[in-house]
Amino acid sequence: MPDAFPLLRSRLLTGLCLTLVCAGVAASPGAGEPVPEGRTLPDMLMNGLNGPDRSLASYSGRKLIINIWASWCTPCRAEAASLERFAWSEAGSRYAVIGISTDDDRRAAERWLKQSNATLNHYLDRAVVLENMLGASRIPLTVLVDEHGRVITRVRGAQAWDAPEMLQLIEKAFAQGTRPRPRKVQDALPVPQKAMSAPR
Repeated sequence: MPDAFPLLRSRLLTGLCLTLVCAGVAASPGAGEPVPEGRTLPDMLMNGLNGPDRSLASYSGRKLIINIWASWCTPCRAEAASLERFAWSEAGSRYAVIGISTDDDRRAAERWLKQSNATLNHYLDRAVVLENMLGASRIPLTVLVDEHGRVITRVRGAQAWDAPEMLQLIEKAFAQGTRPRPRKVQDALPVPQKAMSAPR
């Protein structure tokens, strides 16, 4: 049967295409994508879990280690104690170490922090803004950030953070990050132990 409304159909298809194009434009390129290594993290206010709210920019001037975790993530829980020991060690005192929970339930995150006797500053990322910005498609993830807020490297999977090889990895990563033209740290420095990551 011949099409009785060729012009109407053409206009409808054109309108649909324009709608899809506009929807694509509305979501700006790179939205929700991780900040690449060597680029600066944008500032934002972080919602405190075991302390006051604090802006990411307030850590400017210090080498920052950001650990992304969740209370339901077994590997995250397994590495928590070693991260605390590292942060309170003489070597770890050169860095600011913070945690960011991706829990949907604030109370679950608070219960785990209390259970684990956490002393580090932890923040909640319910809107997954930090999770996306830091590239935490799998957790645990630890992001090293230099004094200027630039992402140095990402370490994926649970680690023994107080082990000598991890301290060496951290020191080398930050040293390479200060060079004028550093190579990608992940290409140069293998993670000492096999990653044990929990999918999000």
